[in-house]
Formats: sequence, C-alpha cells, structure tokens
Amino acid sequence: MKIDVLSLFPKIVEGPLSDSILNKAINRDLLEVEITNFRDYSTNKHHNVDDTIYGGGAGMLLQPQPIVDAFDATQLKAKENNLPSGRVILTDPAGKKFDQNVAKELAQEEHLTFICGHYEGYDERIKEIVTDEYSIGDFVLTGGELPSLVMIDAISRFIPGILGNDESASGDTFSNGLLEYPQYTRPADFRGQKVPDVLMSGNHQKIADWRLKESLRKTYLKRPELINYDKLSKNAKKLLAEVKIEEEK
Repeated sequence: MKIDVLSLFPKIVEGPLSDSILNKAINRDLLEVEITNFRDYSTNKHHNVDDTIYGGGAGMLLQPQPIVDAFDATQLKAKENNLPSGRVILTDPAGKKFDQNVAKELAQEEHLTFICGHYEGYDERIKEIVTDEYSIGDFVLTGGELPSLVMIDAISRFIPGILGNDESASGDTFSNGLLEYPQYTRPADFRGQKVPDVLMSGNHQKIADWRLKESLRKTYLKRPELINYDKLSKNAKKLLAEVKIEEEK
C-alpha cells in the first residue's frame, strides 16, 4: 500500500514511522509512506499557506492552492507508478467516526492520501479533491497529523504480512463487535494471581468458549452498547445469559 500524507509538519509524522511495526512494514516494502509539505507548493513569495477569513473570525485559514497543488503532484507521481488515485481522507472533527470496520475497509485500497489540516481550519474548496472525512473522536487537536497517524496505524494492521500473525488483527478488540478477552503469559502464578486453569488445559473448544464468554463479560460490563444481541450465535447468547447471572450475584 502507498500512503501520501500532506502536512505542514512532516517531522510529526516521520517520528512514529521510524519505529515499531510501521517501520518494519516500510523496510519490508509492505507499506510506503511519503510525506509532502504543502508549504513547498505555495506560490506566495513568503511561502505563506494561510490567510484571514472572509467575513471575519478568529485565527487563520489554510488556503486551497498549496494543498491542491501538492495533491496534484502526488497524484501525478502515483499515476507514473501505475497506482490508482485512491481515496483522499481529510481529518476533521466533523467527519464520520473512524473505527475498526473503517480501518479494515481502507486496508483494501492500494493508495490512500491523508490531508492534515492546521490552524483554524481550511478553505471549504479543498473538499473538491476529498473522498472521505473522518474523525477519531469528539475533541479538537492542533492539527491533523496525530489523527492521520492513528488511522494509518489501525489500517496497516489489516495489510497482509505486516503483523507477525495475520490472525492478530482479527482477534483485536472491536474486530468482532466485542471487546477482547483477557490474555496471559508466563509465569502461571504471579504474586498469587493465577492463570485460569482452562487456558492450560489444552482443550481448544473449552478455551474458545472461555474466551468468548470473557469477551462478552468485558463488553457487557464496560461497553454494553456494543452488544448486538440479534447477531450473537446461539452459543454466545447462552454464554451472555450466564455472564448476566454471575454478575448480578
């Protein structure tokens, strides 16, 4: 997958890409991320990219010209490399909520472009090049770099080969609509806290049932609104009923 990031502050984006799983993915050519500073495309002699707001208002607004010209340049490069235009994502508090399903959907794309806003916002006319607007939560950040990184990280987990075990992403919290079950490693007894016997039993069916039940328990206690009862299997409904009885005692 090729990802273009249009940003005024490339160093904010570069840092997380130089470490951990994202860096390994880049080094293995599973992921390519190119950061373009759209200030470089400003036609203003002072390389300004913002201006005052028509009609008045506090702060400065990003102009459309540097962003659109930078976008056109990345699109030309993509075309030369036989890549599709791909989806163009604007990070915006007013956008649709970004979640695990969206991450999985976007991971199917060959090419993505993220536009990172800044200052008081952007000229509405840049939306001519935007295909999707996403928000990572009901709060406002200084710029779009951090939300873009969050989305890139979440998306990359669904790209085949990036995780050591491709099943890891499918077992993540929210992937099946539920919170992830508790997990344990050695030692079996840590300061009196013991690993549940069932996990060391070697009985795969019992382990699967325990994990599903504990996933249901965790979701029921912490995020009950996530449980869609109609979509639960017969076994899941049975386990959820047991959880409710146990938790009401």
